[in-house]
Amino acid sequence: MGLFWKRKSGSDFISLGLNTPLEAETKANEADTQVEPSVQAPALPVSQSGERSVLTAVEQVSARPAPVETLEPGQPLEDESFLRRFRRAVAATRENLASRIEDVVKGERQIDASMLDELEEALISADIGIQTTLEIIEDVRRQVDRQTLKNFDELKSAIKQHLLKILDQARTARGVASETTVPDDVRPYVMMIVGVNGTGKTTTIGKLAQRIKSEGNEVLICAADTFRAAASDQLAIWAERAGVPLIQQRQGTDPAAVLFDALKAARARNTDVLIVDTAGRLHNKANLMAELVKMNRVASREVQGAPHETLLVLDAVTGQNGLSQAREFLKATGVTGLVLTKLDGTAKGGIAVAIAKELNLPIRYCGIGEKADDLVVFDPKTYVDGLFD
Repeated sequence: MGLFWKRKSGSDFISLGLNTPLEAETKANEADTQVEPSVQAPALPVSQSGERSVLTAVEQVSARPAPVETLEPGQPLEDESFLRRFRRAVAATRENLASRIEDVVKGERQIDASMLDELEEALISADIGIQTTLEIIEDVRRQVDRQTLKNFDELKSAIKQHLLKILDQARTARGVASETTVPDDVRPYVMMIVGVNGTGKTTTIGKLAQRIKSEGNEVLICAADTFRAAASDQLAIWAERAGVPLIQQRQGTDPAAVLFDALKAARARNTDVLIVDTAGRLHNKANLMAELVKMNRVASREVQGAPHETLLVLDAVTGQNGLSQAREFLKATGVTGLVLTKLDGTAKGGIAVAIAKELNLPIRYCGIGEKADDLVVFDPKTYVDGLFD
């Protein structure tokens, strides 16, 4: 399957020192970070030197909620092949799509207008998207008229090739195809993680941190979701299990200020990768979306080209609603890629194609289960093969 995260080459692993204190605390009165927080909260404690306190995952947090998924340090990879695991994850979508297509053509039916109408319904039911479905039907109709498409196998192959072309084009049209596109001397590499609550954002961050660290990178997590009381507590659990330091502050603190502190600390420690959690927000809340714009401004001022990636976490179960979310986040934050979670829990996994087609957004990673190694690099061919074979 190749490397999960490719920026740093070499085989030397870096020991982070679990929950070690951060070496650099930053000042509270820096420019552009003095803004009104979106939620009123008690003022942060300030030392006599005027420095804002930085809290780490070493703090004991009372009544921590347990995350839905578990992540054990050093958990071994599954022995079964990646393709087999992916096929299992998209089994519900495959059953919904491929079986319905087989039903359409059973009995050696002639490919005619009636069959194409049924095929159109089958594709739409899998959330492939109306635009993509109409293009596929029109392409099939042209091939039938030219008598270059005559049986079920040829029909299935034509649909697969069309879906694969859409996903491949999206992968190169926007965002980053590889972390190696950012110069090695640009540190930290900043990954902003956005999305609405309930999509699996916190779990994704924990898995990303562990996987990126395991490939020899020093990782720091920034808990900039100060809106939800339990957010930092949950993220602290993941940080401890992954063995990754965490920057966090009190609930209600301006998220841009937390990010500012994390960027300063990451630079002082020569951290390779900074993963930034953001408040889960509804995509139609203008004030919260504006908060993301401000965080982007702070990041770009402190680190060249930051944020280098803005990953939108989408729940595959939401189907077409996920497409609406993606549109709004793209407008506000310049999303560069998607993390599609819970792909193993829906019969409408075709939403991956709909998003790729309508927004030209590549899917960078996808969740195909609950284990630590079940966050995987999205491979278009493996995905399409899994839907049909």
